[in-house]
Amino acid sequence: MSEAHQTPALPDRLSIDPNSTHYNAAVFEHDIGIRFNEKERFDVEEYCVSEGWVKVPAGKKVDRKGKPLLLTLKGKVEAFYK
Repeated sequence: MSEAHQTPALPDRLSIDPNSTHYNAAVFEHDIGIRFNEKERFDVEEYCVSEGWVKVPAGKKVDRKGKPLLLTLKGKVEAFYK
């Protein structure tokens, strides 16, 4: 129970990109999971629970800066601590 007090609340929107305004380093100190349409996903780059979408890489394609191209998938999103 003391561990629950040490973990910050999961935000409604979170990104793994440190340059994003939705990046939160305190959350990434803990192991997080994303459940999308009742299945756990391990390739999520960004999510938004209230709007119901996740962004995942589009295969091995990258943009001109070397970052992966992202697809937006809509559905039921749940974020949780493992």
